[in-house]
Amino acid sequence: MLVLLESLAFYRNVRIGLVAGALLAVLLYLVRTLELLGPVVDTREYPLFGPDGWYVLLAFVLAAAFALLVAVVLTVAEAVRGAGALSAEPPE
Repeated sequence: MLVLLESLAFYRNVRIGLVAGALLAVLLYLVRTLELLGPVVDTREYPLFGPDGWYVLLAFVLAAAFALLVAVVLTVAEAVRGAGALSAEPPE
């Protein structure tokens, strides 16, 4: 199993996904909390944590989901590339 994961560059893809997910979540969190796109009409109540707490939790979920998506897409692309390379080799 480890050989398969290494041949698909899985660990590299996970690292890239984590960085991409974290950057996306931080960017969107800053856009929301610093109101970079203008003020947000606050007509809702945010129990327990307040609006910033809920947006931190939402940013974490977004980062995890986006990291997983990026890692899966990169791993599938690597698998397709590997399968293409195997089929292009002349038979012995």
